[in-house]
Amino acid sequence: MPSPAASSGQPGVPGPAGPRGPKLHADRRNEFGQSFQDGGEHYDRVRPGYPLDSVEWLVPQGATAAADLGAGTGKFTALLVERGLDVAAVDPSADMLEQLRKSHPHVIALQGTAEATGLTDSAFDVVSVAQAWHWCDPVAASTEIARILRPQGTLGLVWNQLDTDVPWVHRLSRIMHAGDVHKPGFRPLIGPEFSGVESHFTRWSDALTPEDIMELTKSRSYYLRANNATRAKVMGNLEWYLYEHLGHAPGDTVPLPYVTQTWRAVKMRAAQPR
Repeated sequence: MPSPAASSGQPGVPGPAGPRGPKLHADRRNEFGQSFQDGGEHYDRVRPGYPLDSVEWLVPQGATAAADLGAGTGKFTALLVERGLDVAAVDPSADMLEQLRKSHPHVIALQGTAEATGLTDSAFDVVSVAQAWHWCDPVAASTEIARILRPQGTLGLVWNQLDTDVPWVHRLSRIMHAGDVHKPGFRPLIGPEFSGVESHFTRWSDALTPEDIMELTKSRSYYLRANNATRAKVMGNLEWYLYEHLGHAPGDTVPLPYVTQTWRAVKMRAAQPR
């Protein structure tokens, strides 16, 4: 598991001001999301994990049960398991869940979505959505998550982002078409069932080879949905940038800088009848 190089926390309150990331119509969300339905083994092998710092900040003391929605192959699920929590994982892709079950056979793994989890009412202390909230309908998903959370339960939203404050990484992200890099001031849209939104940022590096970076690019939605000509162009540009422009040799170790954004919010108490 990669270690955070540095971390800092700061409060954030959602409101009309400030970017909220990509705005996708439901049909577009489904179209992009379909690109991840297959290839679970490749995704699990090339995608980064998450820093331990993220889950330590997110999970409240005394928590015993967690649900990980959009769990994929279990990259964030693994940290919840390591915390000793009873974990249920939900993802729409059977292929992704197959990989998750191989790594975590004791985790309850269900096919479903953040809007329709199939999980029990008021069963969890924390619900996480890592690298997947932008594929969700935030209003419907918030309502569903509030249903499965216990009173005062915690919603956690997590994103791994290439650290585009580093100039060479910024250019790399453009070549990779890493369109999920958030703009400054980003705040996720969360439904009215939650309050007390806070954010936490962890900077760390993932040690990769140039070949790993090219495989990482192949796991992204832009590449998966592209035609063969576009894919060849992306790979050609990456080869030039990594080997010729940056001067790396095949097999070199390249520390790839990331920023992990972790957001948490608390389920509001139900209004008391008058």
